[in-house]
Amino acid sequence: MALHEPVYIKTFKKGLLKKKAEAAWNILESCVLCPRTCRIDRKSGQTGVCKTDAKALVSSYNPHFGEEAPLVGSHGSGTIFFTHCNLLCIFCQNFDISHQGYGREISNTELADLMLKLQNMGCHNINFVTPTHVVPHILKALELAVEGGLFVPLVYNSSGYDSVETLKILDGVFDIYMPDFKFWSSDNATVLCNAGDYPEVARNALIEMHRQVGDLDIDESGIARRGLLIRHLVLPSDFSGTREIMRFIAQKLSPNSYVNIMPQYRPCGRASEIEMLSRHLSSDDYKTALQMAKSEGIVRLDAPRHVFRIR
Repeated sequence: MALHEPVYIKTFKKGLLKKKAEAAWNILESCVLCPRTCRIDRKSGQTGVCKTDAKALVSSYNPHFGEEAPLVGSHGSGTIFFTHCNLLCIFCQNFDISHQGYGREISNTELADLMLKLQNMGCHNINFVTPTHVVPHILKALELAVEGGLFVPLVYNSSGYDSVETLKILDGVFDIYMPDFKFWSSDNATVLCNAGDYPEVARNALIEMHRQVGDLDIDESGIARRGLLIRHLVLPSDFSGTREIMRFIAQKLSPNSYVNIMPQYRPCGRASEIEMLSRHLSSDDYKTALQMAKSEGIVRLDAPRHVFRIR
């Protein structure tokens, strides 16, 4: 059994999880789950930017060993990859999933079963990848999973393009938030994902996430129990604005924030449309980003694992 009881179990016992699930599900009638605020009726089959109606789609699920060390442990992080996305970066490394819709429809009951299956495989957590547009589905499925014996922490693994209002519904549900902070420049965010408000939205989202769960708490065996883990993908020629992002994290959140400076950028999707993004990340770009993080006061950096070649 887990030594640390996940917060969603307490919420379930109080009868609040059902209320949160119903509140989120009702939003689908005029969807404002994310900052795109499409205001379409997903319950009736309409779709907006995320191309998802009242049925979630999943592209894959498995114990994942390429995630951050405190999530992976000895048995992996139980990842569930949702199809489609509300941000849609043109260089997405999962372009077939986020843009092209690779995946299959899944019922809330099936989603609950996947959570339990991953737990039974020994995974240390259930890691929802790209969950922003399917929050109602996750909450509905979670009710069933708790009744079925789910007891491992949940990870909200998002792009950072999250509405504070939706995150407040999730207060008392997720023990671990793992957002990206992708770009500091509004102009770059407009070019790369048609979301000029991304930097402001991400700042507000991370502040709310940190308010809910605080800095990352890791147990004596090295496994994350609760807290905020921030990812930052380094882009060539500092297109991401690393220094400003690290300064924000250190000064507005906490210098004790756990940050993963990720070196695995490679041109994917439509990246070739932007000249400076049409090449792989250089080792100098990555080393510079690490130096920026340290110089801005970030003291907890995830150990690098070279999933992709740097050249």
